[in-house]
Parts: sequence; structure tokens; C-alpha cells
Amino acid sequence: MAQQWDELLGRYRQYLRLERSLASATVEAYVGDVCKLAEHLRQVPPEEVDLPLLEDFLRELRDTGIGLRTQARLVSAIRSFFSFLVMEETIADNPALLLELPRTGRKLPEVLTVEEIERILDAVDLSRPGGHRDRAILEVMYGCGLRVSEVTTLRISNIFAGEGFVRILGKGSKERLVPIHRRALRAIELYLTDRRQQETLPQHSDILFLNLRGHPLSRVYIFQMVKDLARKAGIQKNISPHTFRHSFATHLMEGGADLRAIQQMLGHESIQTTEIYTHLDKEYLRSTLLDHHPRA
Repeated sequence: MAQQWDELLGRYRQYLRLERSLASATVEAYVGDVCKLAEHLRQVPPEEVDLPLLEDFLRELRDTGIGLRTQARLVSAIRSFFSFLVMEETIADNPALLLELPRTGRKLPEVLTVEEIERILDAVDLSRPGGHRDRAILEVMYGCGLRVSEVTTLRISNIFAGEGFVRILGKGSKERLVPIHRRALRAIELYLTDRRQQETLPQHSDILFLNLRGHPLSRVYIFQMVKDLARKAGIQKNISPHTFRHSFATHLMEGGADLRAIQQMLGHESIQTTEIYTHLDKEYLRSTLLDHHPRA
């Protein structure tokens, strides 16, 4: 029986790699999950596997304490494997079609309060070289909701201060216009005053945020800068540059902004991605009721 499973797994790996063109890591993850099933059912030929046997396998794994997301991936891999066997006419029907995916829920992103953001901004040492630059980066991330990659590639020529907009080149090379507020523009102005006194390489002259050697900043620098400032500000949350983007969207939502407008500013392809920001704490909902309902 084991030899039969090994042969089928070898063909399944080749199918995922060549016909489905999946990444190597994805292929090995799927094959690895099905290997766990093969080990569990080593005395059962694939054509005799039925739904109760699969449910028993998943039940045993759940008892070991594996996470919901791992369980969901296992179900997906098992379904895919048996679909392949049906396609290969090794079996007549897919016994995994009725396997239920665990309810994984949706993990809400970490969000900073306005007061926490102010503490991080205040933690920047403006007297040191690069201080005004770091403050401007934070103001732009929070004020515009940008991804860290969009911050590192932001160009001076794409800042339209008079109109109050910046042009962003986002995922998939898609452009969007995002409003930028006066505090962020003022922080950029102060930084550029400092930058004019340092050497700037001609090929990078239009890139807004540069290091002290005139090169574009790396994503790693911004990640580390955010971590260091959060620690300095006494904030215990596990945050990253993306936390400022989450906070931007959440604070707009709490302020009553339209979901479609937030989607456009964030550059989300689907409104469903933006809907995660509709989570509002109970106290905010309660205060909204008290402030606006005629019976409150």
C-alpha cells in the first residue's frame, strides 16, 4: 500500500509543479500535507478512502492542538489531491468534497491609537542627522496610509503640495492619487531643508527619502526605525510600518469616512479587503448612538 501512495504522491507533485505551475514552497506544502494522510492511512488503498476516514484523520490532528489555519490548509491539500486522482481516473469520486473547512476567522490587524501615534512621533530626535526625515516618514505613512514600499519609492515630483495630493505607484504598477495633509507636507518641507545640505546622488535626486549617503532608504531601515521608536515611546504592541497604514484606515472609518473612499486611498483591488476596517470597538459604537440617535 505504501508503494502505491508514494507513486501517486510523486505524480501529484509533478502535476502541481508542471501543470499547475505552483511555486516550489507551495508544492512541497501540499505534498507534505498529503504525506501526513498517507502515513495515517498506510494500510488503506487510495480508492478505498472515504469521508469518515478523512474526518477521523483530521479529528486526530485537531487533538494534537494544530492551528485552524493549518487545518484549513490540510483540507485544501486533501481536496486537491483527490481531485487529481479523479482527473487521473484512479478513483471515481472525490471523498474529500464534503470535508468542512474550519472557521479560521479573520485576524484583525494591530492598530495604534491617536495618542500612541503622537508618542511615537514625539520620540523622534529631531536634533540628530536624519531626525526630520524619520519624522516625515511617519507623518506620510500615517497621513496617507502608504505601504512601506510606496514610501521608499515616493518621488518629489509626485508631491503636489498646492493641490494637497501625492501620486503613488502601488502594487501592479497601478497609480493612484492620495490626499496629503498639511502636517505631513510641513514635515517633508523641514526634511528637504536638511537634505539640501547633504550630498545627493544625481540618479536618486527625485527620490524623496534618502539615507545620509544619498541612496534610497531600505525597507529594513524603516522597519527597524519604527520598532526602535515604539520601544522608546513605551508602546508594548507588536507593530511595524504597516501598523500606520492600518491605523490610518481605522481612524478614517471611526471618523465616518466612506468605505469606497478608503478603498481608493489604500489602493485595494477589492472592497472586501477594505472591509476588515469596519471593526469598531463597542465603546465607539455606543458613543455614536448616544451622540446621534434621537432617543439617546
